Formats: sequence, C-alpha cells, structure tokens
Amino acid sequence: MKKIGLFYGPLGGSTERVAKKVAAALGNENVELIPAKEAKTSDVEKFENVIFGISTIGKETWESDKPSNDWDVFLPEVEKVDYSNKVIAMFGLGDQISYDLHFVDSLGVLAEKILPKGANIIGRVNPEGYEFRESQAIMDGEFIGLPVNEDFEPELTDERVNNWVAKIKTQFK
Repeated sequence: MKKIGLFYGPLGGSTERVAKKVAAALGNENVELIPAKEAKTSDVEKFENVIFGISTIGKETWESDKPSNDWDVFLPEVEKVDYSNKVIAMFGLGDQISYDLHFVDSLGVLAEKILPKGANIIGRVNPEGYEFRESQAIMDGEFIGLPVNEDFEPELTDERVNNWVAKIKTQFK
C-alpha cells in the first residue's frame, strides 16, 4: 500500500483525535497526517491514496465571503484537484442528537465537490445503528464515509474506526 495523505480539520478536538485513531489503525508509518488549514492543492496531488477528515459545518458557512474554519481555507484547494487516479476515503464528525436534520452533512457536501472530478470514494457505511432524521452524506442508501459522533457516542468510536479501516485498507493502491 502506498502512503496515504490524511487531511483533517479543524486542528485540536475530536476531528484531530479521530484522524490519529485512523492513522494508528492503518499503521502510522503508512499515513502522513496533514492539517487542512495548512494544505494546498499540490499536497493532495502528491498522494494516490487520500483520506479527508472533516467536522460538520453548514454549507452556508463554506459559501460565506469570510473563511471561518480550516475547511473554509482548504475547500477551494480540494476543488482544484483531478481525482481520476486517486482512491478517496472520508470520515466526518457530527452530532446526530442536536443536529439530527444535518448529521455529518459535510461528508455529502465534500463528496458533491469531488465526485464530478473523478473521485473514487471508498468506505461507504450502512446507516444502521445511527439515529438521525436527515443527512446530505447519505448517497445510494449509505453514508458516503464514516460518521463519528464523539459528543454522544464516544464509546463507539474505536470499534467504528477499526471496522472502517479494515474495510478501506484493502482498497487503497
């Protein structure tokens, strides 16, 4: 397996913690952890295997005139990449209790940006076991990536990450 670029944001907190868990499950020597707010198009382009780790934010935040978080800065860079020769996996943090109408929406928003650019997205997850009402991350009946709820289900994170990593590990180049 070739080195994996794992781009995550924001720094600190749950997204970074889960990014480190994913890297450890893949073998830290196989992964380069890259904070989203420090990354450029060229950083993504140098990897054939990419993981994006993102927290849930609203689409209106991304489309505002003033960037307010790490992914606001990184998303325009992500949109410039040709993904036709890449294998992409994604995980998203969200809270399905307080935001049950927008659970891990950021995964769906991100997928909508990269799928037209040839992205081969692996690591879809069955929504069984998650309680929510709506999510932009549901595509063809499955989550487009791994949803994680560190706020209300932290006891499930390790198992969910390990099961997901076992699934995606064999699909990377």
